[in-house]
Amino acid sequence: MLKPSNYSSWAIRMQIILEANGLWEMIEPLETTQSDNKKDKTAIAFLYQALPEEQLLQITKHKTAKAIWDALKTRHIGEQRVQQARLQTLKSDFEMLHMKEDETIDTFTGKLTTLVNKAASLGHTIKDSVVVRKLLNAVPDKFLQIIASIEQYSDLDEMSVDEAIGRLKTFEERLKSKKEIPVDSQEILMFTRHEGQRKPFRERGRFNQSRGREQDNKQLSI
Repeated sequence: MLKPSNYSSWAIRMQIILEANGLWEMIEPLETTQSDNKKDKTAIAFLYQALPEEQLLQITKHKTAKAIWDALKTRHIGEQRVQQARLQTLKSDFEMLHMKEDETIDTFTGKLTTLVNKAASLGHTIKDSVVVRKLLNAVPDKFLQIIASIEQYSDLDEMSVDEAIGRLKTFEERLKSKKEIPVDSQEILMFTRHEGQRKPFRERGRFNQSRGREQDNKQLSI
């Protein structure tokens, strides 16, 4: 079936089909080709079977197989040029895309996969290995630790995009957990100033208070 993104391969297949049925000369007549209404109608029938409904409505005004073929070629080659221009823009956007410091992995990979899907809709497939490498190269320096681990212990040519995203998201969650401040942050901050002491600050404070009361009692007894 003819699609906006597959004209070249469609044309090759249709030519083979028409040649196999002795009908290609209706599209490209030879010097010896004679007018044959039955053959022409048969060639038109083959073409109609390979066209979507919306395109059938656009070519019904053409009455011969050659006229239909030429109309499709003119239209889709023009479309292909537009698609190639769009594809070049997408490739450029893909190369320039980088994750911002305040972006999440989900947000960035959403942009990345959108470009990949748009390229696929134009007939260009970006391999997983290319997307994985782009992803690892485009994230901020805070991900260097996990990137180094992935590159050292994993085969990037075999890694799927989903696996790479999953590892980066896991590392992102760990980074977030390290930045979380406990509820009793003031006590923790005071506790960390007394390195080497294992008792909590409150307990140590109660101990100092009890020592103070004991000293006061001694002074009163004297």
